[in-house]
Amino acid sequence: MTYPGAPILATTILALRYRGQTALGGDGQVTMGQTTVKRGAVKIRRLAGGKVLAGFAGSASDAIALFERFERKLDEYHGNLARAAVEMGKDWRTDRVLRRLEALLAVADKETSLILSGTGDIIEPDDGVLGIGSGGPVATGAARGILSLEPDLTAAEIVRRSLEITADICIYTNNKITIEVL
Repeated sequence: MTYPGAPILATTILALRYRGQTALGGDGQVTMGQTTVKRGAVKIRRLAGGKVLAGFAGSASDAIALFERFERKLDEYHGNLARAAVEMGKDWRTDRVLRRLEALLAVADKETSLILSGTGDIIEPDDGVLGIGSGGPVATGAARGILSLEPDLTAAEIVRRSLEITADICIYTNNKITIEVL
């Protein structure tokens, strides 16, 4: 699932909950316009004492600000991902500064996967697969295809293969992949 109409380019983040595992991965490419300026950026992190995975697409400085705010919400709501997301969405929608941030967050724990958008939307995919960024639709489609053809793979293996496929297609995605697993 991707957020329609979102102007976020230059990355791919993919989250997958499958067979009791949650994996979140991202590529390492950073671009300015049509130029690659960094190949090995890490756009994902563990939050809430390692119980929540989060990744961003969009402006790095905006995403860092969002990570920090979201982590405070997770702390405030004792690691409850859904509640923290709702409260973050409320803040994002009503706070003038937050509304100007150009980033999307993909967040997941063992039970829930969500996209948090800059308009305050909270989107939960039906099947536990979500992608954000310019390569998000390709990665999501690749993951769903792999799931249907190779169901014995781990969540991390599916995320890696999906991001590799995406790197071959999306010019804003590279094969310097980072994956975290719960």
